[in-house]
Amino acid sequence: MLDLAQERNELHSLIDHLSPRQLVAVRGLLDAMLDPFERKLAGAGMDDEPLTDEERREIEASREWFQHNEGIPFEQVVAELGFTMDEVRNYQDPEEGNGKDRS
Repeated sequence: MLDLAQERNELHSLIDHLSPRQLVAVRGLLDAMLDPFERKLAGAGMDDEPLTDEERREIEASREWFQHNEGIPFEQVVAELGFTMDEVRNYQDPEEGNGKDRS
């Protein structure tokens, strides 16, 4: 079984031993492995603002709701919004130009 935390630690250790030139190469490889959405997500800053009391109440209400109810399948939400799963899978972000098919 893959221990993701151990894998990450070992990768960090390997990266610590790379030369600056090798770091640039690895960065390029990792960027190429991520689709446009994942690249944006990886580059996004952490949301480190503290939760408001209202947000805490909303989170608790959501958790309570899921204790007694099932979630709505993503496919159903997509259909209710008038889209197809193919449209979702093949969506291309206008800012990215020619987006990548995520199927």
